[in-house]
Amino acid sequence: MLKVADLVRDYPEFRLQAGFTVGEGEFFSLLGPSGCGKTTLLRLISGLERPENGRIILNEQDVTDLPPSRRRIGLVFQDYALFPHMTVEENVGYGLAVQNVPVTERNKRIRRLLEQFEIGQLARREVGQLSGGERQRVALARALAPEPLVVLLDEPFSALDYGLRRRLREELRLLQRRIGFTAVFVTHHQEDALALSDRLAVMANGRILQVGSPKEVYERPESLEVAGLLGEANLLPGRVEESTEAEVRVMLGNVELVGIPGGKERLTVGQPVWVLVRPEGWTIHETGLVARVVGWEYLGHSTVYLVEGGAWSGRVLAGNGEEVVAVGQEVRLAIRPGQARVFARED
Repeated sequence: MLKVADLVRDYPEFRLQAGFTVGEGEFFSLLGPSGCGKTTLLRLISGLERPENGRIILNEQDVTDLPPSRRRIGLVFQDYALFPHMTVEENVGYGLAVQNVPVTERNKRIRRLLEQFEIGQLARREVGQLSGGERQRVALARALAPEPLVVLLDEPFSALDYGLRRRLREELRLLQRRIGFTAVFVTHHQEDALALSDRLAVMANGRILQVGSPKEVYERPESLEVAGLLGEANLLPGRVEESTEAEVRVMLGNVELVGIPGGKERLTVGQPVWVLVRPEGWTIHETGLVARVVGWEYLGHSTVYLVEGGAWSGRVLAGNGEEVVAVGQEVRLAIRPGQARVFARED
């Protein structure tokens, strides 16, 4: 459906270099910190900016040199950018009027979209009378009215509180699955990317670091940078005792840890490494690494213990049914099978 091929755009602060593909009906996310180039990439795809090199292919047609109006791309902005002086049906039909779609066809499409998004009863309301969820539906319906090949969503939840963000996120995913439109979604919010995406691309400093399903990228990050950008990462310093393609045995003090190679390079015996363990990768056990609890955070469904183990410190996630540990108490921590990844470290 969409192919972004070796796009390059230079800015004073960084160079944007990116390439990826999005399949028909796929929900694809670009995840990264503010200023990494996510929104710039959307602007290049939509035609609001021009790349210095590279091509944008949409349904096997090169649209790199076409103006935005001829690309068949829909845009949903952060604040939805609805027209406050128009009713819901006028907002939905705006793009069709600009394209000079005949009135009969225009009204037919508007009615169909209002029904699909279950906002038919709101057709005559003005934007100021709508809730946040209703505004999102109208913005999506307006973007889909001209029948675009792909819809670009630029951080549409950025200014929302947690409860409303979660509700609108769930609604967006249900609508996308039901209607089947192709979406490219930009966010710096990890939970949004994990919950919504069929696949996601992790970005930093104008580069795409890794592309894959949320599960693949979260559980098998290809670098420490990716691990830090998607989820929390405890890092333990150690040295390689034994290394194969399948696993790496690492000594941390006098304790042996077993992990999975995390990078693309082969690790060698004696090499200094980082052992990466997510907070949920630990279990409080009778044997393992010795650590002391120095604090805790109660999250309702679970508790995060802040621990120190001499040369390292980290966070341990424990479910509410697990053992309660007091601040100052010494514990032993074991790593759940398959939950550790090992990366090269400079000594």
